[in-house]
Amino acid sequence: MHTSGEREIDYQHLTVSRDGHIATVTFNRPDKANALHYDHLTEIEHAALSFREDADTRAVVFTGAGKHFSSGADLTDTGKAYRVPLVQRRRRIRVGERAIRALRGIDQITIAAWNGAAMGGGACVATALDLRIGADDCFIQYPEIDIGVNLMWQSLPLITQLVGPARAKRLVAGGERVYAQTLERWGVLDDLVPRADLLEKARELAAFYAGKPPIAAQMIKQSVNHLLDALSQSIMHMDADQNLYTQTSDDRRQAIEAYLAKSKPTFSGN
Repeated sequence: MHTSGEREIDYQHLTVSRDGHIATVTFNRPDKANALHYDHLTEIEHAALSFREDADTRAVVFTGAGKHFSSGADLTDTGKAYRVPLVQRRRRIRVGERAIRALRGIDQITIAAWNGAAMGGGACVATALDLRIGADDCFIQYPEIDIGVNLMWQSLPLITQLVGPARAKRLVAGGERVYAQTLERWGVLDDLVPRADLLEKARELAAFYAGKPPIAAQMIKQSVNHLLDALSQSIMHMDADQNLYTQTSDDRRQAIEAYLAKSKPTFSGN
């Protein structure tokens, strides 16, 4: 994050620690399964962007405190992103998109130490990173479909690039929950380890990349990402507007009511 001698920033919803050339960012809302609300996402964006000024760090590990990596968007959050005029809400609703772009744009090699759930926005974070080490209890799910909205944060291309179009449709349009062994077989995970060994393995991998020439490694990473993102950047600008549109539907209202009542919704297509 910061060059040597600069004061560390005290974040409320995450922590940043360093060991030599390796930084570790830990999402720190374990009582909420590291659910992502507006302020948490702005901290993720800020932390990711601050690595631009850090010439010492060469690899960054991301993980979640407690049982889960991140359970996704905090559905109990009715704060600043929503109590504003539509013109401003359209900007604020893109905070997740900004956080994902910032993570994707980190120069250093990034590694997810993926414990437990990566759901919705948490899955977006995990797939935005360069490499993923999974604990044997990890799983992925995109539950947006079942609450009547599309996947946002310009993250549909990220999972599609990893698993291909048919499996991406199963995950995002079907809302399937997929567990560790299948994630490794599908190529989402680069390695699968016992939960107790997760951080040690992630840091070993971080140390391996930290030992590479940093300029060359970072340019290679950026070139690969630009190659993959060239098409998606031209079309994914619309996903926030799609989300605002789906929020006006009867199906969205029905989905939320059923979710809160733990009942089965009936969708009309309206």
